[in-house]
Amino acid sequence: MDNKTTGVTAEDLFARNRKWAASMVAEDPNFFKALSEQQAPEYLWIGCSDSRVPANELLGMAPGELFVHRNIANVIAHSDLNALSVLQFAIDVLKVKHIILCGHYGCSGVGAALTGARVGLADNWLGHVRDVRDKHGKYLGNVVGRQAVNRLVELNVAEQVINVAQTTIVRDAWERGQPLTIHSWVYGVHDGLLRDLGITVSSFEEIAPKQARVLEGYLDGDKVRDERRGQ
Repeated sequence: MDNKTTGVTAEDLFARNRKWAASMVAEDPNFFKALSEQQAPEYLWIGCSDSRVPANELLGMAPGELFVHRNIANVIAHSDLNALSVLQFAIDVLKVKHIILCGHYGCSGVGAALTGARVGLADNWLGHVRDVRDKHGKYLGNVVGRQAVNRLVELNVAEQVINVAQTTIVRDAWERGQPLTIHSWVYGVHDGLLRDLGITVSSFEEIAPKQARVLEGYLDGDKVRDERRGQ
């Protein structure tokens, strides 16, 4: 498939759509009929709006298998009714079993939050990431440049996992015994691979000890994660 988008017109996009739809039908004649009759994903993906991080594709999932919410720097703010509505619909209506909170290395939004660079209206949104930077500043003291950005990417994922878990939506689900696990992942745009930060929780009580172990790793140089990151 030709992924070049420079100079692509709306008509070109419609042509690509027809080609894609035809290929899906050629592979499975009942694909769209079955897709239109139900939506039963087991996963909610909360990720960054970055165009290089296509959730379904990097997970190898087809349409209908993943419920998705994306915003700049994959933030869950308790005042964001958009994100909370997605979360509530996914848990209460679709009954998803997993929430994937996924950031990505080289995130420009996180980079702007780290350095204080002005990008416009989005500066107000990135205030949530600057709060993470200020809260966990001691874990950024032994890295600089790109490594510092990627460290903050990880810290931001860890913090957003807590934000998700602290919502009344998730806590109510856990209290009524609904199976629900939150995952903390980071995607490497440079190699296409996902990394698990290790904060995988199925109850509120699991969060603090697992986050503490992750944070302690940053104080001793975090050599293991640096190797896994491939940076």
